[in-house]
Amino acid sequence: MGVVVQKYGGTSVADPERIRAVADRVVSTRKAGNDVVVIVSAMGGTTDDLLDLATKVAAHPEPRELDMLLTAGERISIALLCMAIIDLGFEAVSFTGSQAGIVTDTIHGKARILEVKGARIREAIRDQKISVVAGFQGVSTTADITTLGRGGSDTSAVAIAAAVGADVCEIYTDVDGVYTADPRRVPRARKLDAISYEEMLELSASGARVLQVRSVEYARNHGVPIHVRSSFTNEAGTWVTEETEQMEQAIISGVAHDATEAKMTIKAVPDRPGVASRIFTALAGEAINVDMIVQNVSSHGHTDVSFTLPRGDLVTAGEVIEALCAELDAAGFDVEDDIAKISLVGAGMKTHPGVAARMFAALAAAEVNIEMISTSTIRVSCVIKEADLDRALHAVHESFELDAPGSDV
Repeated sequence: MGVVVQKYGGTSVADPERIRAVADRVVSTRKAGNDVVVIVSAMGGTTDDLLDLATKVAAHPEPRELDMLLTAGERISIALLCMAIIDLGFEAVSFTGSQAGIVTDTIHGKARILEVKGARIREAIRDQKISVVAGFQGVSTTADITTLGRGGSDTSAVAIAAAVGADVCEIYTDVDGVYTADPRRVPRARKLDAISYEEMLELSASGARVLQVRSVEYARNHGVPIHVRSSFTNEAGTWVTEETEQMEQAIISGVAHDATEAKMTIKAVPDRPGVASRIFTALAGEAINVDMIVQNVSSHGHTDVSFTLPRGDLVTAGEVIEALCAELDAAGFDVEDDIAKISLVGAGMKTHPGVAARMFAALAAAEVNIEMISTSTIRVSCVIKEADLDRALHAVHESFELDAPGSDV
């Protein structure tokens, strides 16, 4: 008998019919001889509704109280799913994040998991009960309720899987696996049978919405196999595991995109030691995650510094940078919120030269201008205008022959 952790997203538990369907799947897994632990998100749309409610009573909802409010969505889901499982004749017990022993740091809205105690979950497994745990939430080291940020239920699931020694963490979602590109934007995209942790980490960090980046990082660090599957079919999905020789045969695994970032440029910054440190330390102090950074060639002792960041952090970042411009005697800053990032990811890049050149050629042929470039050993990312994104995705996807077999070209 193995231990299977299953995570169901908001669309999977969007209404009573879907909740009963999830209960059927959970019970089938239990009947197959497995111990089952289930992690559930809030019912589809609930978190957005709660956020909207919060902004109607307060212009800037206090983070601690906002976390308290948002965690209500998952509590509704876990109770309803337990009721449906019990109605099918199996014992089930629900746990909030704090009851499950998910301990986080003290940053509200995007807390990080420090530890999963999991004693009550392990006890339920010993008692042959199905545990249903609220995703996206935990309790801080100061005993406050916290949330893990958008997609945090993925991280909850992987962390619990590691804590209970699960054989697999199944992530059920509204897509049936990881594709070579977002199939909603690139219909010819091909589903992957398997992908390495490193490749999935780069795809997630580059905008692929299938898995939260921190969940992949946690899985890699703890050796938790992830199986991304559709909650609407019984078909096999995509396995996310350690890299194998078979995986290394593919030069490129996929193309990711992110249309949620903006570019900020600080103009005429004094070009002297310590200035860059001042800028990015100040941003980090406000928990602003900077992505790509470019510093222009110095001219007359001054230079421009450009970087990308989430659009949701623009107001806070603007306040930070405005104050720094006065301190540093910079000429001010500009913001572009009409950009997008396209990224090419593949373990084969390490041993196949010319990948970046081929990508740039594909973008040039599609008349897409590149504003910024960033690379790692298995990724090439370009910042472009958001208006060019669809054209860029199709051009790069086709150039690297990632289309599904038999698809129209």
